[in-house]
Amino acid sequence: MDIATIAGVLLGFGLIIVSILLSGSLMAFVNIPGLAIVVGGTIAATLIMQRLSVVLGAVKVAINVLKSGTGSSVDLIKEMVQLSDVARKEGLLALEKAKPKNLFLAKGLRLLADGVDLKDIAAILKTELLYIKQRHKRGQKIFKFMTATAPAMGMVGTLIGLVQMLMSLSDPSAIGPAMAVALLTTFYGAVLAFLVFGPIAAKLESRTDEESAQLEMILSGIAGIYNKENPRMIELRLATFLDPKTRNSLGGDKNKGDGKDKKAA
Repeated sequence: MDIATIAGVLLGFGLIIVSILLSGSLMAFVNIPGLAIVVGGTIAATLIMQRLSVVLGAVKVAINVLKSGTGSSVDLIKEMVQLSDVARKEGLLALEKAKPKNLFLAKGLRLLADGVDLKDIAAILKTELLYIKQRHKRGQKIFKFMTATAPAMGMVGTLIGLVQMLMSLSDPSAIGPAMAVALLTTFYGAVLAFLVFGPIAAKLESRTDEESAQLEMILSGIAGIYNKENPRMIELRLATFLDPKTRNSLGGDKNKGDGKDKKAA
């Protein structure tokens, strides 16, 4: 799983739990009826908004996005440079042996080895990216809806709790539990919205942007391999897709290697 995701979840929930423990009992913030109102109401509203298959698909996409990243662009560039060298020396058919982890690159290499025209390869990969974007966009839409719905269901729980409290003014022992439902449902709604659903929607959006950028880089690399360009020229062109700091690290590895060669000489 993405380290930043794990760190964010642990930090967010950890701070809430620690602050509760420092000021009182954790069990005081556990209210099953209030949690059922928020979670159940949010799920029910989401199912009304979309088909079950779409909701389950969005959850699956979100899990995949949170579990795995797009991979290092630097490693991807190095891999494509090596593959371009293989293609120049042994021909495009030799690319059949390559087994890259990146699915876009793997599909592009298979198409190259099969002798597919470069324009057709670009069209196929861009179409695939388009459908990935659509799946991610559906996921974003669902989780953004849940981000807005969870606090609203929290307010519903608050109203229920207040009504119960007003109806129980003659019984002082019932005022506390009713007030707890009223306040805790708002708390649950806010936590779920801004610590779970909202970040997932934003993560889906950023991951889509990352995948789009990497596909453009892969298409550029495949074009270089197809045209049998010099591997060094391919590396320089692909490096323009990186930010300056990462670009320097790509060149730094090469410089280190050159330095060793000079010393050996």
